[in-house]
Amino acid sequence: MTPPPQRPGKIIALHLNYRSRAAQRGRVPEQPSYFLKPPTSVAASGTALERPAGTELLGFEGEIALVIGRTARRVTPEEGWSHVDGVTAANDFGVYDLRYADKGSNLRAKGGDGFTPLGPSVLPAAAVDPAALRLRTWLNGELVQEDTTADLLFGFGRLVADLSQLITLEPGDVVLTGTPAGASVAVPGDVVEVEVDGGGHTTGRLVTPITEGTVPFGPYGALPRIDEQQRADAYGTAEPRFELTASLKQRIESVGTATLSAQLRKRGYNAVSIDGLTSTRPGARLTGRARTLRYLPYREDLFTARGGGYNAQKQAIDSLGPGDVLVMEARGERGTGTVGDILALRAQVRGAAGIVTDGGVRDLAAVSALDIPTYHAGPHPAVLGRRHVPWDVDVAIACGGAAVRPGDVIAGDGDGVLVIPPDLVEEVVDAAIEQELQETFIAERVADGERVEGLYPMGEHWRGRYAAWRANR
Repeated sequence: MTPPPQRPGKIIALHLNYRSRAAQRGRVPEQPSYFLKPPTSVAASGTALERPAGTELLGFEGEIALVIGRTARRVTPEEGWSHVDGVTAANDFGVYDLRYADKGSNLRAKGGDGFTPLGPSVLPAAAVDPAALRLRTWLNGELVQEDTTADLLFGFGRLVADLSQLITLEPGDVVLTGTPAGASVAVPGDVVEVEVDGGGHTTGRLVTPITEGTVPFGPYGALPRIDEQQRADAYGTAEPRFELTASLKQRIESVGTATLSAQLRKRGYNAVSIDGLTSTRPGARLTGRARTLRYLPYREDLFTARGGGYNAQKQAIDSLGPGDVLVMEARGERGTGTVGDILALRAQVRGAAGIVTDGGVRDLAAVSALDIPTYHAGPHPAVLGRRHVPWDVDVAIACGGAAVRPGDVIAGDGDGVLVIPPDLVEEVVDAAIEQELQETFIAERVADGERVEGLYPMGEHWRGRYAAWRANR
């Protein structure tokens, strides 16, 4: 067994690559995406890692690292693995406290000294099956991550080929291939260990003790800052997050939004309807997971910087997947369009379940002719830049008086649109189905000539009759 490189020419890390992690994050990437880590972030097994002074969320991510053995430039996915010398264990540490300052680069958040431990040994590529490797991570001796390369979204050969289209991969370069579910936060005093094995071979455990940093950040750069979203992302969960299955969607659509709203109200949720909107397809049901887009009020310099070209609006549309509902915060501004026929068509082609905006819609006749339902505040012929600057994607927003977070369940019909917190969906839907059964029973009795007194709502006498009716259905 050979040791990993101490100073790779470059370290390229993958954002999402395990299905279990994608389920946690609530999104599945269509293509791999990457970021760079500096060679000075490499550390050997057993080297202590300082949690930077003033930070709280030092995240660990056990990963499999590829060590490039032969120069790769414009190779095919079938050729990619042959350019790999071996694999080793890696830990892609990062401080979530600085993510806001990186604008997606991850340089400060994940590029600190010692933030990329590798080792302790490299498994020769010729001795292992890249599709049958196991990755495990322990926190203080407790197994917290375990997955195999059978769960990868993008195989190793494909990653090498993709990168080599633009970047020459050289011997000694390292590619971090993503982390599975279970990544979380380490604190001073913790010990994190990572191991890769397969085919009877093992890297051994990569050991990283965590210590507390003592040198604070200076005021000449971004200072640590966290919010609840960063905290939730850092800690994650050991299990995949809520999934809107086909059977659950069917159950949601078996009841009206009026009934769902009543059940939400019984649980204290009185501000979850997106108000003031009209559907382009009032007879169709809308059920899906929220993706969000926020517009700022128009300002000349901001629109010049962020409004043109492949802006946040187009990026949001292009990133939609099957079952997604794009919810837009337009501040109730009806004096311009927030989506038109071309982008609505693109959302439909991407498999999105619907579009919801508390702003205007351009090309309303053409948008209404599409299969995808669009809820909107009214038609308007003007283009986006008259009143809006497309700004943020997949952040918490306000739409039609309701707060919406990415991943919330969106349910709509002719009565309107509701936002349902994922952890309430099962409970609310079960209760709504029961409520509609009771109302069906009551309606039948009223049709038979019964008085509503004691029946609606049901008294003890009618509850007994209902139980018998229910048992025979």
